[in-house]
Amino acid sequence: MLRVLRDLLELFLTFFKIGSVTFGGGMAMLPILDRELSDKRKWTTSEELLDYYAISQSTPGIIAVNVATFIGFKRRKIAGGIAATLGVVTPSVIIISIIAAFISNFEQIAWVQKALRGINVAVAALLAYSVLNLAKKAIKKLWQLAFFALAFSLIYFFKVHSVFIIVGAALGGILIAWMTGELNPVPNAGSSAPEGEGK
Repeated sequence: MLRVLRDLLELFLTFFKIGSVTFGGGMAMLPILDRELSDKRKWTTSEELLDYYAISQSTPGIIAVNVATFIGFKRRKIAGGIAATLGVVTPSVIIISIIAAFISNFEQIAWVQKALRGINVAVAALLAYSVLNLAKKAIKKLWQLAFFALAFSLIYFFKVHSVFIIVGAALGGILIAWMTGELNPVPNAGSSAPEGEGK
């Protein structure tokens, strides 16, 4: 029981720290999540993290919250999902509550406007880095590069809704896997217990 509580506290504090230092939303959070969860703590791999991001993009809710829930659930089932989710949203709740309680017309204050402009530039840089890093890890085959180019063109030039892009890419991936004979059940899927379970 003590081990479980310690793991839940670690999940909460880890995602609290991530939520405290991340600006720009879920995509900008990717490098921090990769470094903190994959490299440092070994809770997941970079490939699994990309899978969580892909699923989070196609499910309701905020990307960062969905990813936190996935990681928490992997570690400690429902309790872990709740702990990680609370950890990642708590810093935002605290900061927004303070702003709402003590500062009126917040965005009209001159120094706040200047600060937000600077933050926006930094966020743009974080997003650019995240996209490039994600592309390097996700695009490994020629057909994936073709999917990338097609999806970008449909979104940028023809304003196709992202839902159709995600559904089309999913169906295309399944079709290509079927045509190449890669559409086989994962061996021993579900046979391994989640880390920490039963301890």
